[in-house]
Amino acid sequence: MSAPARTAPQHRRLANQRLAGLAGLSPAYFAMVMATGVVSLAAYQQGLELVARALFGLNVVIWLLLSLLNGIRLLRYPRAFFGDMVDHLRGPGFFTSVAATALLGIQFVMLVGGGERIALALWVLALVLWAGLTYTIFTAFTIKEVKPTLDKGISGAWLLAVVATQSLAVLGALLAAHIPQPWRLELNFFALSMWLWGGMLYIWMMSLIFYRYTFFHFSPDDLTPPYWINMGAMAISTLAGSLLIVNAPDAPFLQSLVPFLKGFTVFYWATGTWWVPMLLVLGVWRYVYKRFPFEYDPLYWGAVFPLGMYSACTFRMAQAMSFGFLSVLSSAFLAAALAAWAVTFAGLLHELARRLMGVNRRR
Repeated sequence: MSAPARTAPQHRRLANQRLAGLAGLSPAYFAMVMATGVVSLAAYQQGLELVARALFGLNVVIWLLLSLLNGIRLLRYPRAFFGDMVDHLRGPGFFTSVAATALLGIQFVMLVGGGERIALALWVLALVLWAGLTYTIFTAFTIKEVKPTLDKGISGAWLLAVVATQSLAVLGALLAAHIPQPWRLELNFFALSMWLWGGMLYIWMMSLIFYRYTFFHFSPDDLTPPYWINMGAMAISTLAGSLLIVNAPDAPFLQSLVPFLKGFTVFYWATGTWWVPMLLVLGVWRYVYKRFPFEYDPLYWGAVFPLGMYSACTFRMAQAMSFGFLSVLSSAFLAAALAAWAVTFAGLLHELARRLMGVNRRR
């Protein structure tokens, strides 16, 4: 016997339950696009073109879906949306939308013949998002009357502002190599400026984060996956610097800065490399020694992204500076990034299936 048809009120109730779930949508969910995009690019660099293109197609769908969901959330739950934006812990997650949009543009440049026009449109969109979010979030943090203490209000997620800034530098440098003069000079200058500003912003924020690490109580709950952005922010800074080195012959002001560019690019890479063992040790402390439960969380995409970015930046720096001996590191981190992406994606599918079963039971 067929199941009885649901009434109109039941349909409305189920629809309202699904929409209500959007109220708590993490602002950092665009990190899934960041992670998928950079793993795709790293795979393309290593000759895994089929994997790269499959992830690229998936990434376009994810970016469109998340844009739609965030648009609905903005219209339906503006209080929750803007409340997150001015929250010290959740607000920086909005910067994933900037980096995700720029990384999708990078994929169009690298993987699609003639994709520069779409990439340019995505670069403009990312720039608008970056400007709006930067001056909204940090102004709100400055003028709020009630603020958390440092140990309660800062995390590695703050460095997503650095990643967003450097993602604009990377896409700008890539576009500069495909656009004729005079815009080539302007884009290279913009990329250089963002690269330098991103580095300064990292120094500011990392000083506070390291201070929080070493002088306040630190529990397993505090070690959220976005702390891997400590390394990821340096990795994307390395990638931007490597691209500026490659672009130097087309821009006289870059040519005069080549020694500086090379020195700071290695500085960024070395800093990011230092973080890898430290984060691994802290991860063992959290999950093995403290037995913290390992369950799916959208924030885990923020840990996948640095692994893929480290592979991509090491590959590009090795090319730009003839460091062929680093190629083994790039390959090893690509394998780690692919494994981490697969595990996290499987966790997402499991979580979606669990929620769907829960909805079906309530029916």
